[in-house]
Amino acid sequence: MKPEKLFLLLLFAGSCFSAEQDLPAGEEAFHSKQYSDFEKPETCQSCHTDIYQQWSQAMMSQAYTHHWDEIEYFDLAVAHAKVVPELKPVVDGCNGCHAPLAYLSGDVPPPRPAENSRANESVSCDLCHSIIGFKGDVPFNFNYISSPGRMKYGAKAGLKSPHHDTEYNEFFTKAEFCGTCHNEKNPYGIWVKSTQLEWKEGPYGQQGVVCQQCHVPKALGKNAKMAQEDVVAQHLFHGAHDPGKLAGAIEMRMHPEEREIEYDGTAVIKVQLFNGKAGHKIPTGSVEDRIMWLHLTAQDADGAEYHLPVDKKGFAGEAYTIAADELAYQDMGIAKGIENFPGVQRDGVPIGDRIFRMPYFDKQGRMTIQQWNTASLGTDYRIGPRETKIETFTWELPEDIALGKVTFTARLNYQRLVKPVADFLGVPEEESEIVPINTATTWIEVYD
Repeated sequence: MKPEKLFLLLLFAGSCFSAEQDLPAGEEAFHSKQYSDFEKPETCQSCHTDIYQQWSQAMMSQAYTHHWDEIEYFDLAVAHAKVVPELKPVVDGCNGCHAPLAYLSGDVPPPRPAENSRANESVSCDLCHSIIGFKGDVPFNFNYISSPGRMKYGAKAGLKSPHHDTEYNEFFTKAEFCGTCHNEKNPYGIWVKSTQLEWKEGPYGQQGVVCQQCHVPKALGKNAKMAQEDVVAQHLFHGAHDPGKLAGAIEMRMHPEEREIEYDGTAVIKVQLFNGKAGHKIPTGSVEDRIMWLHLTAQDADGAEYHLPVDKKGFAGEAYTIAADELAYQDMGIAKGIENFPGVQRDGVPIGDRIFRMPYFDKQGRMTIQQWNTASLGTDYRIGPRETKIETFTWELPEDIALGKVTFTARLNYQRLVKPVADFLGVPEEESEIVPINTATTWIEVYD
């Protein structure tokens, strides 16, 4: 090849790369595209049957249409921004991850899900496979770079399609790909979502075990009807809405300090909880909404049942980690137009149970579930990756306890949304249903 032709080729290639890197990301990308730039998921289904069906069952396909997301966005966030207009940019930005095609097209707020617009495609196939990287040093607040068109990007090289071009992009193999939406910093500079950052700071991040290995696992199969069988990424995206992912996420065991105790003695029970499954903290994601709590009961030889409150440890902010009869979430009254709103029950679980959570506070110091209105964070008492927490229950035996065997049962429960909040906002019950994570049992013998 002549030198001048090689120079032109390199110049052209360099200009293409530069042009892609100059594409807008984050808030700069608002109204930079059109819906028509992206193919509909149903188009992808015609060839990628299995992958489409997997996606359609995952929360990726429901990021905009899911009932709680709709209520939180329209009844709280959008309504709040009408009262406090300076919140509008961050509330509009919710769509950068929940309805990215709508955000990129400038269709904000998008039509309600019942209107069946293209915003309902949520995090669609073509949106993800148009991403070529992210801008900045940290992936967060939808700072992905989207370059839609005939070229589709992915994690496997050498693929051919009769419908589009394909190109390997290493970014699809990185945890940062997920971080562009699973990390969020709000207007107060608070990391209100930090799942990828939790991973990065933990043991899995240090060892290079990326998000995709758990949430997009690989298996033999076909990625398209006309393809040969190969190792294919299963687009399962299992997470907080999958009972199978939650079951056993925390391993538990328990024991008494003494097996045999006199009828007027004191039993001390210790419960060990180990996060041996998740590469991030539990709970993660929408931490402001979610709680996980430990409930311990004892049953004596006559069948009488007792509830045991957890022992206090004395750390700062512990009060928010032990269920109590307290009110919170008063800032929901702003969006609902309720003056001097007293709030609703903070926890909605048995008083005295240990709660694994990180509380969010508004600028008045009131606990909130509104991440856009969060001015500070409380004590982080979640369970980190490969972390073990030990909870102790000291119980003075009741005077009327039956002699013989006493069985203790520990139940670790999870809710995606605090039930009093769900009830107040009219969120369907499935979002606040109690999901069992694990159970453990032990026993003592009470003698005279």
